[in-house]
Amino acid sequence: MADFSFHHGGVSVPSLDDAIDWYGRVLGFELERRFYIEAAKSHAAMVCKGALRFELFEVEGAAALPEDRRHPPSDLRTHGNKHVAFRVDDLEAFLEEVEAKGADVAFVVREAFGKGCFLRDCAGNLIEFVEE
Repeated sequence: MADFSFHHGGVSVPSLDDAIDWYGRVLGFELERRFYIEAAKSHAAMVCKGALRFELFEVEGAAALPEDRRHPPSDLRTHGNKHVAFRVDDLEAFLEEVEAKGADVAFVVREAFGKGCFLRDCAGNLIEFVEE
């Protein structure tokens, strides 16, 4: 099989400027570049944190994220991409830090099989953080 590695995740947001701010302020991503995708009528930006990259899209006339996609258990009931997950060393310290920055914590799991949480970004998109 051909070799490949992870390049980036992507999310659609209602405001590119708000998303660039949120991903920077809450998660420490920096703006790498902004661009326009004519075929999608989308203003876009790539934000990065080290080797991690997220592509943000503000698409003209896009529909809002449905309510059932904003909560992890109900989101699983709809086929399609669900979320990206990042590893954290200490879930409790991470939660304390992002809550102090005003993050919307959607769901926390503290089970024998593992610990993790889901945040909602400024548009309601789910992002998972896992302590191994």
